[in-house]
Amino acid sequence: MNVLPCSINTLKGLYDISGVEVGQHFYWQIGSFQVHAQVLITSWVVMAILLGSAAIAVRNPQTIPTGGQNFFEYVLEFIRDLSKTQIGEEYGPWVPFIGTMFLFIFVSNWSGALLPRKIIQLPHGELAAPTNDINTTVALALPTSVAYFYAGLTKKGLGYFGKYIQPTPILLPINILEDFTKPLSLSFRLFGNILADELVVVVLVSLVPSVVPIPVMFLGLFTSGIQALIFATLAAAYIGESMEGHH
Repeated sequence: MNVLPCSINTLKGLYDISGVEVGQHFYWQIGSFQVHAQVLITSWVVMAILLGSAAIAVRNPQTIPTGGQNFFEYVLEFIRDLSKTQIGEEYGPWVPFIGTMFLFIFVSNWSGALLPRKIIQLPHGELAAPTNDINTTVALALPTSVAYFYAGLTKKGLGYFGKYIQPTPILLPINILEDFTKPLSLSFRLFGNILADELVVVVLVSLVPSVVPIPVMFLGLFTSGIQALIFATLAAAYIGESMEGHH
């Protein structure tokens, strides 16, 4: 029954890995806190894009949608279908959460490749996707875990914890550990794929700056979209699993 020490060590390891750096970075010193400015700046740009797009989408809705409204309604329908498939008939309240996760990660992933690198001059380093930083992906994974427990407790009350001894009490340590590994797998999968993609592009640009990196960049855009879809799908699946009580 060493689940608690193991879980504490896992969280400590996650805290330690958050200090890992690749390349040069630019920081802001705010009091006693050191803020990763590159991630913060790009995150603000991403949020501004999403909020601006949402404002445009609802500014003048038409009964018969055309142009941009068609696109936004398609995105909303896609997110609703994804949520319904993974969560079930009670998907409605979770559409905003799943949609926010998907859209923020999607635009963040693409920002690493599409934002002009020199749009803002930084003393050190350059702008990159917020999701290539482990702190961002962990910050996205932890609310997913909170939502997972909230959904189960709201649906079943304290009886939700009975799942930890199903189908046999012998599996109690494994079932507890599973809930600690879910945010780890979500954060490390997203972080690793986006960081690896950007590193490959940077290396290719430095070696062959003309034509060769372009197909890799397009492949990176496709991979970035897939990673956003995987994260949102798994988040919805975890919420649906906690509400249904099956594995």
